[in-house]
Amino acid sequence: MQFTHEHREIQKTLKRFIDEEINPHVDEWEAAEIFPAHEVFKKMGHLGLLGLCKPEEYGGAGLDYSYSLAMAETLGHIHCGGVPMAIGVQTDMCTPALARYGSEELKRQFLAPAIAGDMVGCIGVSEPAAGSDVSGIKSVARKDGDDYVITGQKMWITNSLQADWMCMLVNTGDGQSVTGGSPHKNKSLVMVPLRDGPGGRLTQGVEVAQKIRKIGMHSSDTGLIYFDEVRVPQRYRIGAEGQGFIYQMQQFQEERLWCAASTLESLNHCIQWTIDYAQERKLFGSTLADQQWVQFKLAELKTEVEALRALTYRACDLYVNGQDVLELASMAKLKAGRLNREVPDTCLQFWGGMGYTLENKVSRMYRDGRLASIGGGADEVMLGILAKLMGIAKRPAH
Repeated sequence: MQFTHEHREIQKTLKRFIDEEINPHVDEWEAAEIFPAHEVFKKMGHLGLLGLCKPEEYGGAGLDYSYSLAMAETLGHIHCGGVPMAIGVQTDMCTPALARYGSEELKRQFLAPAIAGDMVGCIGVSEPAAGSDVSGIKSVARKDGDDYVITGQKMWITNSLQADWMCMLVNTGDGQSVTGGSPHKNKSLVMVPLRDGPGGRLTQGVEVAQKIRKIGMHSSDTGLIYFDEVRVPQRYRIGAEGQGFIYQMQQFQEERLWCAASTLESLNHCIQWTIDYAQERKLFGSTLADQQWVQFKLAELKTEVEALRALTYRACDLYVNGQDVLELASMAKLKAGRLNREVPDTCLQFWGGMGYTLENKVSRMYRDGRLASIGGGADEVMLGILAKLMGIAKRPAH
């Protein structure tokens, strides 16, 4: 995959926006444990950055997925993990299925405002008892006339404290959704308005039960959301009933490629910050950078990052050309999660006591990067997928 002039121009526009509108405020947003999503997204929407791969008739640019990857990579220029993740949820996690399978009405009501930055979206999959095991969700949407009535809860939901709508995976199917039939064939994706308008009052039956405080990703708001008999028209369902699990697995492919791409520049920043510090830090009559172990270890880390880049670019290239990249996307996500642990951990050690301070950018990466091996499918889920694709683990009978 080769970036064109158009890719580079989009990256330059986004980097300039980050330098002017995001990085100067990151420390403030991290301390507040939230950032103004509506304000930031509206500015990004004005620049055309929230719908690069979405259809032009809804405000998107109609480009292929390589442009989303180029954007994700540039988001690594942000000096924290929480804000890029929130942006990625809007662009690559809660909107792909809506754009691909949603009705004209749903695209006009939810997708177009998300691309414009007028509405903030979130993706509702995880629950207190169902994280990596997506098939185990318990939230139910029962039919009542022309409506769904939704009961359940969603947890670890990025953007949810500010979101105007949720793309929600729920069990559907005449009351059999939890106990009857295959757990992979009774789920649907439903667009659920969380508020009565952008930044407005919560929809009746929706309760933001808890703001979840985390060890990292502080500027990203994360919530536990309850749904108590929330009434939604059945026409708010995305695509066919019972196809939600398949649609969500497709969304996961883009989410996992996004995760890998968004890691590249942030890891390189971590290495470069450490090189700069090591060249200044004096000890035992020389600098830290003069120690061969430090030189070799940083060179090894840089090599690992570039290997991840090659894997991610190859997966993206095949995906753009219509091929199934489940294996490569899972590999890239797995490797990104591992490097998000290894690189900051190694670099922090070279910073010594300075690396153990809260305000240090490497220590922030150490905290933020830990999520990459958990969110969007844990490392063990990626390994399980790969083992099945390699023929060394049995697939479920259903």
